[in-house]
Amino acid sequence: MSTLQWGGRFASAPDAELLAFGSSLDVDLGIARWDVQCSHGHVVALHSGEIIGDADAEALHDALAAVEAEIDDGSFDAWAKRGTFEDVHGAVDARVREHAGKTGELLHAGRSRNDQVATTLLLYARDTAANGALACLDVAALCADRAADALAKQTLFAATTHWQPAQPVLLALWIDAVAQGFVRAAERFARVAADARRFCPLGSAALAGSSLPLDRAAAAQALGFDGPSHNALDSVGDRDVPLDLLHAAARAAVAASRPSEELVIWATPAFGYIRLDDAASTGSSLMPQKRNPDPFELVRGFGARAIGAYAGALATVNGMALSYHRDLQETKAQVLAGVPPALAAVDAFRRAFAHVHFRHDTMNARAGDGYTVATDLADAVILAGATAREAHRAVGERVLLAEDHGRPLDRDDAVALGVPDAAVDARGSVLGKRTAGSTHPDSVAAAIARTRHAIAALSETLS
Repeated sequence: MSTLQWGGRFASAPDAELLAFGSSLDVDLGIARWDVQCSHGHVVALHSGEIIGDADAEALHDALAAVEAEIDDGSFDAWAKRGTFEDVHGAVDARVREHAGKTGELLHAGRSRNDQVATTLLLYARDTAANGALACLDVAALCADRAADALAKQTLFAATTHWQPAQPVLLALWIDAVAQGFVRAAERFARVAADARRFCPLGSAALAGSSLPLDRAAAAQALGFDGPSHNALDSVGDRDVPLDLLHAAARAAVAASRPSEELVIWATPAFGYIRLDDAASTGSSLMPQKRNPDPFELVRGFGARAIGAYAGALATVNGMALSYHRDLQETKAQVLAGVPPALAAVDAFRRAFAHVHFRHDTMNARAGDGYTVATDLADAVILAGATAREAHRAVGERVLLAEDHGRPLDRDDAVALGVPDAAVDARGSVLGKRTAGSTHPDSVAAAIARTRHAIAALSETLS
């Protein structure tokens, strides 16, 4: 049996090395099960359009089910790699022909690999995006629980900008901020999953539709789409949803990478804000004392893979004419190179974050270091009637004086500024905040509640 799906108009076989150069089989095997789903849908279109009869449709569905079982047990991969297939789509087709005999040759009637690939990628994107959303919600839920625990402890620390001490905040505010990033990541994945359900390209054929009476609506319904796509020429070359999946995956990895950077630094003795369990730490092959936060460092690296894949996929379609072109094949490779490591990074962050122990006493003790209450003094001076510039200058002068004497800002500074009741300690700073979304305990409690509500609402949408 030929491993190629074409050849009648060719007088000789293709150059073996060029055929190997053009093969995407090794990458494509990652979407084999979704290609089988797509083929089931095409059988529905053939049968409902009365192009094939009941017996042939049943035989094709049975053959596809057999291939699906082989994908699950791993034997299909081994079989396909022994051949010289251009892609997984051709391999599935060939395996169906082996299982169904002559009837298997009916499967590709009215179908091109162009509409087949586009549909298979949408099926993959739909399932993967839904799983990505759930994974991000799992992290957000863990963060909400940990934020509530930190809020109960009223733990403070000196939050930074430019890695310099800025203002005291509740640790719970920081943890909820991490959760917010994952909620947004889940929302992006959910939008991708929804978009992947809208239009089914199957039946668009190569670029112009088919002369066979394929029942595209029946195929779309069988595959869980809202309906068939509206423009065959657009459908075969459209990669918007796979690109959006890659983008969502890269952004989810970034949501994990940013707090990972902070946790890596917090784990250093210079900060000493956290300690990782042994389960989330590694050692050095040379230095016996080392305790490394490797999972969080690797999360950063895995995120870079996803970002690179997204950039590559976007560059692949940039400047490409409408319809199908062979280099669109690379988008499959880029999706499968970028999405799995991004989801792995999200899962690794969740696992490692569960093993983080915050050193509450250390964080509280250093929350006022670096003159972090200076802004509160300036705000008090403004409320006393000064302009913002006047207050900023006056407090800055007190900071300079305190630095010269090696002391923190204190009550004497507040008195000298004419605001004797102003907060001069970290806890007073936190309790003095008045705006919605601030680090005041009441605002943080409300933020955590909203995070939990968002998680519940999105979880219900995905169920």
